[in-house]
Amino acid sequence: MLHRSADWLAGQERLPESVRAVLGYYSDTGVFDPRSLLLKRRVDTVVGGMLDRLFTELDRTLADELGHDGISMSYDTKLVLPAKLTLGQLYRQLEPADHRRAEELTRLAVEALIDGDMRDAINDEEFGDFEVDVDIDDHERRQIAEVTQEQIQRRVEKQLATYPEPVRDSYEWAVRVSNAHQERDQQFRELMAAVQRGGATRERLAAEYRDLGFEDTPELLTETERSLPYIRTQYDRVGVLYDAMLEMYCGAGLTVERPFRRSIVLAIIGAQIWLDDVDDFEADLRSGQLTPATAEYLFAAADDDPRAAVLDIGRRYFDRAQTAATAADSALTGIAIEYIRLSGDPGSLPPAIEIRDSSTNETDTATGTAGRQPAEDSR
Repeated sequence: MLHRSADWLAGQERLPESVRAVLGYYSDTGVFDPRSLLLKRRVDTVVGGMLDRLFTELDRTLADELGHDGISMSYDTKLVLPAKLTLGQLYRQLEPADHRRAEELTRLAVEALIDGDMRDAINDEEFGDFEVDVDIDDHERRQIAEVTQEQIQRRVEKQLATYPEPVRDSYEWAVRVSNAHQERDQQFRELMAAVQRGGATRERLAAEYRDLGFEDTPELLTETERSLPYIRTQYDRVGVLYDAMLEMYCGAGLTVERPFRRSIVLAIIGAQIWLDDVDDFEADLRSGQLTPATAEYLFAAADDDPRAAVLDIGRRYFDRAQTAATAADSALTGIAIEYIRLSGDPGSLPPAIEIRDSSTNETDTATGTAGRQPAEDSR
């Protein structure tokens, strides 16, 4: 009866998503762990303090180097959630004397994640994420982006120098794989445009993007997970950053068990699709950006529902992540995964689209599919 009540309450949209996430996780797993809520409060306080100190230092740097006295900068920090979850897991596993070491490495992880995200934003010339409380022009926003990223990079490098080689190796590995994926961006854009204008088949899109296999197979992933759609491109895009982050903890002598690590990596890939790719769908479509969401519209035949395909892919990642979180005995992570699922709205994707060839700006179709291919080319 309690399970049924929890399931019903989890579906009530008038309740806060945080409450629905707790109820939904309990309904799915039968696990209700009040300690997780206290743990979340502690982690939020500790990491919040780290972020406050970081941005206070960045504000000082902007004042010194750009002459913006009294300026206050903010940057989206949702991407540090996995570092919070890892700290929470270590709080539960480690003796109190080791909590300090876990916090110090979490500070490095948090700043390294923000640094990497800022680098990507600057490379993509997306300066809107660098928010300040004064009126500035585009040139000044670029300056602020570059100055703050360089400052965080220096902080990260200074901290890395105090850790053993395995920690530094993990960080460099993530940068190397992520940069290699960034360098393939133009290739993916050209592939998308070729499919739109009929110059490439769905089979090619599947082979080079959706079903692309690993050259160096990550030890973390099971055989089943390595067969998930888009696993290679999305692991290289975001998963490797968190895989390496968790390897950094291990390299510093802070053991993070494999099921927990797997839950984090799969949840992040799911969130990238379920949240970011859905939210950015229209913009990605206009700019010719290939993502799992835009790819599913390229794959869709005339009577297919690409929205359902995107939902199915996201759920598959979340289901695997939840299974791993349960195996890791991490209710906090399980609740976080449920919260991510509730926060997204893949149903907002259009049932039909009018795709234009980004290279010519000409409409391919208005039937709800992207560049219909001959029947033998369909999935």
